[in-house]
Amino acid sequence: MVATKKMQNKIASVARDVLFAPVYLYQGHKIKRDTVRLPEPNGERHGQVQLNNATDSAANTSKDNTQQTLNLMVVGDSAAAGVGSQTQQEALVGNLIPILTQQPIIQSAFHTLNWSLQATTGHTSFDILRRLYVLPAPSQPIDVMVLSVGVNDTTSNVSVHQWQQQIENIIAIAQRKFGVRELIFLSLPPMAQMPAIPAPLNNFVGAKASILDTTLQRICAAHDSVTYMATDFARMIDEHSNGTPIDIRVMFASDGFHPSSLMYRYWAQQLAELIVDLLDSPAAKLNRSTF
Repeated sequence: MVATKKMQNKIASVARDVLFAPVYLYQGHKIKRDTVRLPEPNGERHGQVQLNNATDSAANTSKDNTQQTLNLMVVGDSAAAGVGSQTQQEALVGNLIPILTQQPIIQSAFHTLNWSLQATTGHTSFDILRRLYVLPAPSQPIDVMVLSVGVNDTTSNVSVHQWQQQIENIIAIAQRKFGVRELIFLSLPPMAQMPAIPAPLNNFVGAKASILDTTLQRICAAHDSVTYMATDFARMIDEHSNGTPIDIRVMFASDGFHPSSLMYRYWAQQLAELIVDLLDSPAAKLNRSTF
């Protein structure tokens, strides 16, 4: 009975999509024609921060008496690149670095934070995979790599099979070539809520993004040291509104598609919390003690 109901719902969904196909096509072309193309923000894409507030010199020194370095790399699409903000300081990485450097666990375990941003507008999972192949292997293993991917796969109509294969390949090369110790995939955004995407196209795109996101969760769960971060958009709204109803559009940039500087700030806070939790885990501490 349950299986029959699911089949009926699937048939109804397919029939609806066929019916609305001309509308989807028209709306998609209109979005491409009318949407403002925002540039990637200017600013540094790599840097080094000395953690001068380290509280215990012995704690952040390895067995061979060298100071421990936290190597962070953020890879991905336009969201990782910070599109929607005016400068990199207002973007995801620009907000993330200062938050991380103020965390006691970071200050006590590491002497230096090295970070880099490898992101380009429009990149799909295939583009990101190709970029990882082209980039030179790092001189030191990457402790934390953050991946923002999926929106362009959704709009490019990448199949679920292609998506799954490319995510698996990204995980493999990240761990093999870059020595990534903690790999974080950011969840796909709620594309159905993007102001730039009108109904009924928003529901169609949102459903496709949800399928890719569910697949991403499943892949991450099947791998050690690979974490899926479910971005809490409801928490962002609650923290910003402070109990007062607000227009969700404040979380989006002027194009109605990319995050605003406000969303990047809340996003970075949630990401920093996850990174700290991962680095403070018993497995991570044991891993650091062996180097």
